[in-house]
Order: sequence, then C-alpha cells, then structure tokens
Amino acid sequence: MHIHYFQHVECEDPLEILAWAQARGHSITGTRLDRDEPLPVPSAFDALVVMGGPMNIYEHERFPWLQQEKALLRAAVDAGKGVLGICLGAQLLADVLGGPVTRNPEPEIGWREVSVTAAGAASPIFAGIPPVFCPMHWHGDTFAIPPGCVHAIQSDACANQAFVSADGRCVGLQFHLEENERGVELLLENWADDLVDAPFVQSADAIRAEMAAATAATRPVLFRLLDNWAEALKDWSR
Repeated sequence: MHIHYFQHVECEDPLEILAWAQARGHSITGTRLDRDEPLPVPSAFDALVVMGGPMNIYEHERFPWLQQEKALLRAAVDAGKGVLGICLGAQLLADVLGGPVTRNPEPEIGWREVSVTAAGAASPIFAGIPPVFCPMHWHGDTFAIPPGCVHAIQSDACANQAFVSADGRCVGLQFHLEENERGVELLLENWADDLVDAPFVQSADAIRAEMAAATAATRPVLFRLLDNWAEALKDWSR
C-alpha cells in the first residue's frame, strides 16, 4: 500500500506512523503544505494521512492552501481512498464530510484518558484497542460527528474524540497516538504559550513526567489501529 501524508508545520510530522509504515512494508511520501508544495492527485496514493497543526480550518486568508487541501480531501474520499485525519486533520476531514468544527468548551493539552464507545468497540477499526487509554492531546477546537459516521471515542474533556465511516475508510482522531518523546518535546518547544491555566491543560513538567510511560503505552495502540485500518482498506478494495 502507498500512503501519502499532509504536514502543516515543521514540528508535527508523522513520527510513529512512519515507523509503522516501514515495519509493515508500506511505501510513504509526504507533502508540506506550509512550504506550498504541490498536492498529489488521488490516483497517486492508496491512503492519505492528514496531520495536525495550530491553524483553524477556516483560516483561509492566512493559509490559502487550506481550501485546496479540503478539495483534495473531498476528491480522495470520492475516489474511494482511505483517509486518516489527526487533530487538525480530523477536523478537516469532519468538515469535508459534513461535521461542523467549533471551539471545544475548554482547551485540552497533555496526557488524558479517552474511552471507546459501544459503537466504536463494534467497529473493526477499533478491534483490539483498549477500552480506555491515555494519548496526547493538543487542541482547542472540536468536530461534530459527520453524518453516516460512528462516534467511536469520547472523554470528559471533549465529547467527540474520534469518528469512523461505516466502511472504515475514513477515520478521524482528535488526539495524537503518533507522538514519541521527540515529538512531544517539539510540541512543548514550539507551542509553550498554549499551556495556560485551564482545567484540562497540563504543565510542561507534568507532560514530561508522564512522557516515557505514555508514549510506550500508546505506540501499540497506534500500530493496532493502523493495522485494522489497512485491513479495512484491503477488504474494501477487493
């Protein structure tokens, strides 16, 4: 399988997704939207991964490539490609699929537990995923569950943490399973001003204290989810 990814800023790259692709023998390429690199056509890839970033999905004047990216996402969905959105990527995917994106009641930053819903547990995409796990979060916005998609994961800080389309091709994750220690340090270095005094925002010290154990625990969750997604794409294309 050939996977292509969209990256929006220097410090939010695919990280452990690259490790998974290499371990499973998938080829992977990427486009840096922030560098105005040209977008591929959907026929150039089998699956698309859309990474996170600090921008809002409606900031078209500041980031003109957002509209082109949304159009490509729509074309990829219509062409039957797999699409996995992470944080900003999930919000962009939700918007394209008809799920509005709004401010979350509170910002959510740091390691925080999420739980798989009953509907999520019934989806093959989340088979074998622990019912409760603790990923990294770094967001102020949230998405509504798009029409025809399953509300798969929730938490007390953010009701809509993940969705999946009925056929398993489109998956949106508000949180970050792809983070490793290098990636978390980059977030802390680049977005330190986001660490405000709020109910669901951890301090840098608290994030670092949990980092080694948390990244070790989330890596197998990521690999299982990606394996499930790849299998769904293979089954769907048969």
